[in-house]
Amino acid sequence: MKKGLFYSIVLVFVVFQMSAQQYGRYGHLTIFSEDGDKFTLVLNGETINDVPQTNLRVEELTQPYYNARIIFEDASKTSITKNNLLITDVNGNFQDVTYKIRRDKNNSSKMKMNFFSMTDVNPEFLPPSNVQVIHYGRPVQTGGTVTQTTTTTSTGGVSAGVSVNGVGVNISVNDPNMQVTQTTTTTSSSSYGGHHDGPRHGRGPRCSNQYAMSSADFSSALQTIKNQGFEETKLKTAKQIVKSNCLNTHQIAEICKTFGYDESRLDFAKEAYESCTEPNNYFKINNVFSFSSSAEELSEYVSSR
Repeated sequence: MKKGLFYSIVLVFVVFQMSAQQYGRYGHLTIFSEDGDKFTLVLNGETINDVPQTNLRVEELTQPYYNARIIFEDASKTSITKNNLLITDVNGNFQDVTYKIRRDKNNSSKMKMNFFSMTDVNPEFLPPSNVQVIHYGRPVQTGGTVTQTTTTTSTGGVSAGVSVNGVGVNISVNDPNMQVTQTTTTTSSSSYGGHHDGPRHGRGPRCSNQYAMSSADFSSALQTIKNQGFEETKLKTAKQIVKSNCLNTHQIAEICKTFGYDESRLDFAKEAYESCTEPNNYFKINNVFSFSSSAEELSEYVSSR
C-alpha cells in the first residue's frame, strides 16, 4: 500500500515538473503608454515593432532579462533606456510582465517607464484587441487585418477578460449549474513581414515559407471547429480561421478530417491552399479523401494556381 502511494506521489511530481517546463520556458512583456504616445521598442539592439504603437506585447521571450530602449514617434520626446529589464521573478521563474510609460508631470517631453504588474504566465490568456502582439524571433507582422473567432462551451462558471489601459484582467464566476457558450472575435492589424507581401498571384500562396500557427493556437482552433454542430458551420468556421492564419499541410489535413463528407474536405482544402506554408507538399492533403476523384480535383486545382 505504501509502495503504491509512493509511486503515485512520484508520478504526480513528474507530471508537475513536465507541465512547469512546458509553460515556464518563456515569459511575456507588455508595455503601454498611459498618455497615448506611440513608440518603438528595441530589445538587445533588435527593433521589435516597425510601426510605432501605444500598446505593445512581446511574447515568448526566452532570456531572464533584456536591455530595452523606447524610441518615441514624436521626436520631441526623450527616449528611454532601461538595462536588465527582468522577465522573471526573484526565483528565476518566467513571468508575464507589464510596464507603463507616462510623461513627467513637470516636463511633458521627459518620459518615464515604470513597473506596473507581474503575473504567472497563462497559456490561455487572450490579449485585448487594441494591443499589438509580436512573437519574439518570428517575422514582424505589420499591415493587413487578422480576425480570429473562438467559440467555447463550459460548465461550472464563466471567465471574462477586461482591459485597463491595454492591460488584460481575468474575472471568474463559479457556478456548478451554469453552462456558458462564449464567442470571442479578435481583430488586429497584421500581415507577414520579410518577403511576404500579401496574395502573390502567379508567385505561389501568400503563406509560402512563412511560420505556421503554433501548436497551442492550432489546438484551440481545431477544437473550435469540432465544437460546431453542423457541417456547414464547421466549414464556415474553418474558412474564417484559415483566412487569418498560416498553416502547414499536417494542420490543414487535421482540419479536413473534422468534416464528414469529401465535398466539404475538398472545399476547405481549396480554400486553405493560399494559407499553406509548404505548398510543395500539398499532395499530402490527398490522403484525407475517401474518393480518388476528390484527390484528382484538388491536384488539378493546385496545378492551376
